[in-house]
Amino acid sequence: MATTITSTIKLPSGFEIPRLGFGVSIPSNIISPIVALIQVSIKVYKTYETPPPQPPPHTGTPMERCCLEALKAGYRHIDSAAIYKNEAGCGNAIRGSQIPREQIFFTSKVINISYDGAKAQIDESLALSKLNYIDLMLLHQPRGGSENRKGAWLALVEAVEAGKIRSIGVSNYGVHHLNELEAYISKLETERGGKGRGGIISINQVELHPWLGRKDIAEWCTARGVFLEAYCPIVRGARFDEPSVKKLADKYGKTPAQVLIRWSLDKGFIPLPKSVTPDRIVANADVFDFNLTGEEVRALETEEYSPVAWDPTVTRLDE
Repeated sequence: MATTITSTIKLPSGFEIPRLGFGVSIPSNIISPIVALIQVSIKVYKTYETPPPQPPPHTGTPMERCCLEALKAGYRHIDSAAIYKNEAGCGNAIRGSQIPREQIFFTSKVINISYDGAKAQIDESLALSKLNYIDLMLLHQPRGGSENRKGAWLALVEAVEAGKIRSIGVSNYGVHHLNELEAYISKLETERGGKGRGGIISINQVELHPWLGRKDIAEWCTARGVFLEAYCPIVRGARFDEPSVKKLADKYGKTPAQVLIRWSLDKGFIPLPKSVTPDRIVANADVFDFNLTGEEVRALETEEYSPVAWDPTVTRLDE
């Protein structure tokens, strides 16, 4: 059956998630504090910057404008994070779109990795977005040490039980972090009364593209029915001139960005392309009128390990 921009897949939690997401951006005025917090180079975030407010007829914040453009283009999946400081803008756009709330899938992420930190941040995310629930909440990174990671996960589990969140998962988790979490979920199930009481991992969101295939993480998640969300699916434009990409773009009459988004979809990932440009927001969604063949998908894949963003998947368990 042909897929469209509103096509969904069922998560392990039982809820549906759209196959394509719109990744929102980080406002320019908070880039430095973010960099200080997660200890990565300012250069990593340059392409995430949202431009200053536009002159009339633009209304609202730049973030609201981008989300509304995406929703107008047909996206029904918005990916945000507490650290981006734009949950309020996302919530305003969701309400302002006049699209029924249940038709829009909203994700945010916890950066304060501890039980108390995660619990407080969930409530703050709900208050800022003014949404009555969050569709998906992820732990943004595996840093903070084992006990803090476990505590933050327990806070997510309790938030699901309280009806604040529908589905939960993680972001930037390597296989060693996932193994730790799986063991902890089993322990929680024993302590809290059975299957499902330890929480269900629905998503692991990591940087994914042909030059960062993460086969070990993909195999772990696939074996357990955990879905992979792909951030930086178009590699921030750094690989648009690759002959293999240009060849397929010419064959299908598509842009290199569209080819890379299609690759992600055909791999079974949930891509989250970012853009603040209306034309590109629309173009990034125009990927449902073609498919790559299995051979073409494989031909794009490489053995490279070339992240273009931060890479917490390699952090030690004690970090």
